[in-house]
Amino acid sequence: MKPSRRGLAALLAGGGVLATVRSVRAETPSALLSLGFIEDAPPYPEAHASTIVEIGAGVLGAAWFGGTKERNPDVEIWFARCEGGRWGRPVSVANGVQSDGTRHPTWNPVLFQPPGQPLILFYKVGPTPQDWWGMVMTSGDGGRTWSPPRRLPEGILGPIKNKPVLLADGAWLSPSSVEAGEGVGANAGAGWSLHFERSADQGQSWTKSDPVPSPLNIDAIQPSVLIHKDGQLQAVARTRQGALASTWSQDGGRTWSPLGAVDLPNPNSGTDAVTLADGRQLIVYNPTAHAAATPGKGPRWPLAVALSDDGVSWRRVLTLETEPLTSGYAYPAVIQTADGLVHMTWTWDRKRIRHAVVDPAGL
Repeated sequence: MKPSRRGLAALLAGGGVLATVRSVRAETPSALLSLGFIEDAPPYPEAHASTIVEIGAGVLGAAWFGGTKERNPDVEIWFARCEGGRWGRPVSVANGVQSDGTRHPTWNPVLFQPPGQPLILFYKVGPTPQDWWGMVMTSGDGGRTWSPPRRLPEGILGPIKNKPVLLADGAWLSPSSVEAGEGVGANAGAGWSLHFERSADQGQSWTKSDPVPSPLNIDAIQPSVLIHKDGQLQAVARTRQGALASTWSQDGGRTWSPLGAVDLPNPNSGTDAVTLADGRQLIVYNPTAHAAATPGKGPRWPLAVALSDDGVSWRRVLTLETEPLTSGYAYPAVIQTADGLVHMTWTWDRKRIRHAVVDPAGL
């Protein structure tokens, strides 16, 4: 198991504020091939929490939630297809209307395309993250039409923000988390925690891991799963302690090591990561931490990319966004497509969804 707790212990001893980040900055802007928006004229004031997937050769899908404002009951899940490098018109595919006519907001869609299976859309419904529940829909025609939504089994939330991974034994592993309250530090037991949901039968049934232990009282949510060459799994997660956190599994995601530090800052903002075909690990994140005066909060700009060979030491290699905006750049999603290119989406000022294409050979 790779050691990672010592760095966060020092961070917490300093009051929970990251004073020094050891990541190396060596940027390669030529690797950025394209940058644009998915939707030209959104039919809603706010958009957030995008997800992206490769549906087939040259075909992408993206989804996000949009409405008047996060937590409002009119917030719906929107989906768009990209063919030939052009995004089609986004359409609403899910909402939170209940059988009794009441309506709740929708949250955090996650797209997943298992080989030879229908396209899957996971999302959440509920008034708040503390009491939402997991939903799932499928599409047999690449997102053109969708099955009726169904609720996931009791206690199963689905991937909470970032994509599931397909393991070597064919199992699906969903990175998940709960936001049970606002506990911080000594009260972290009542706050945020990570867990993982595993299906060995293509989503027909699920098992749930125990919460990832956090002896250093790290509040962590929204993990991404990385797959290392030696078979170990690593999950990297958002925290309220000023730096990203990490946990490791040696048994296919059934059990996980105690949370420890990653040498990248985090302003309490979502990230996403992916294992590249060449074995490198890539993460998209906000390279800022919170200030001592506002613990747990920090600016969500700029937005950057970092690489690692071992999941422990990271080097910043590319900046995607720089100019300050009211709401910044947040909640990235990242995949590598069959042609080797890396596609990323993220929230742009809570108004629109960005899409970027990067050539990892240039990083």
